[in-house]
Amino acid sequence: MRTAEHLFAVPLDHSNPGGELIEVFAREYVSSAHSVAAAGNLPWLVFLQGGPGGRGNRATSLAGWMKAAAADFRILMLDQRGTGLSSPADRVTLPRRGGPAAQAEYLAHFRADSIVKDCEVIRRALGSGPWTVYGQSYGGFCTLSYLSIAPEGLRRALITGGLAPLTGPAERVYRATYARVAARNAEYFAWYPQDRAAVNQVMEHLASEDERLPSGERLTPERFQLVGSLLGGNTRVDSLHYLLEDAFTQGIATRRLSDGFLAQVQALVSRAANPLYALMHESIYAQGEATGWAAWRVLDAHPEFRADADEPLLLGEMVMPWYFEQDPALVPLAETANLLAEKADWGALYDTGQLGANAVPAAAAVYRDDIFVDRTLSLETAGSVGNLRVWETADFHHDGISDDGEAIFARLHGMADPD
Repeated sequence: MRTAEHLFAVPLDHSNPGGELIEVFAREYVSSAHSVAAAGNLPWLVFLQGGPGGRGNRATSLAGWMKAAAADFRILMLDQRGTGLSSPADRVTLPRRGGPAAQAEYLAHFRADSIVKDCEVIRRALGSGPWTVYGQSYGGFCTLSYLSIAPEGLRRALITGGLAPLTGPAERVYRATYARVAARNAEYFAWYPQDRAAVNQVMEHLASEDERLPSGERLTPERFQLVGSLLGGNTRVDSLHYLLEDAFTQGIATRRLSDGFLAQVQALVSRAANPLYALMHESIYAQGEATGWAAWRVLDAHPEFRADADEPLLLGEMVMPWYFEQDPALVPLAETANLLAEKADWGALYDTGQLGANAVPAAAAVYRDDIFVDRTLSLETAGSVGNLRVWETADFHHDGISDDGEAIFARLHGMADPD
């Protein structure tokens, strides 16, 4: 493959184009099967990754969905605003904006509507006509916003595991996902009955012993529960079993967690690499109301997920206030996070009238057992978007494009091909 790097200046606030500018980085990927001259005539495909708060994928080869897409497209991989090589937003840079109120005001411009408007600035800068957007997970949420805000910029819209609810408060999402995560816990422990005891042992140990991650921060029982993110994958779920099988150091009199286990857990539970995920996660569901730590409030109805339950279940993507007390990358941002949770004047992310009249060819994969983006809510949204074809499947979980991205992309592209 060949790559090229691009850096674009975009308005922080797109309603004030003459105001402050920030930078958005993007990397272009082209198959070397195309000559340089031929590649210049290929249409663009923009990939909007999951998140929020994750940088664009760093591909080392054209494999999976990228291999399929590169046959017909130039691929543009964004570091969405605030991530990667774009103008950063983290515990180091945000305090330079001022106090928590100034930081929260700044971050209010980091949702899907701003990402879509960044894409339109970039599209025009590249001289592209309407292009294809491929959105995975949160990238699918952004794609729905794109269809609402700037459908004239789209030739096709492809979505995997990312049909967001168009209306309703954030707690509606968590009522659905808690139930799905509980069912996935039950499924997992049925496959690996010994892991139920292993999780109990680790949780009990952490409640009484001071175990430190390689970074020096304490691993608490509730923080350990975040390894449940692995339950959201077809094959990653088996990685959870392998993680647990050598949790404790063998051959010593004093019971201690192994260094290998702690190193792997740190990679799963730390938000040092993507603090925007924790800061902005609930805001991706907010339209005209405060989220008020919705996942934390809905937890009251699901005591089986509490760390002090007799047999606590593992968590999914829920963001809790204690994140900002226990993760050193988030501690300086705790007050900012609270202000974002209290913010009640979030604007609309979707135009339901525009979506209902949508004319852009669109296709979406809905994963029947997805624990992060609920099937029922996804199909409700699908029924509200015109010209959207849906492929519902139980063959994949949320990370389907990691398992068979080439086939998934080819299927969706064929479903949405306007030609």
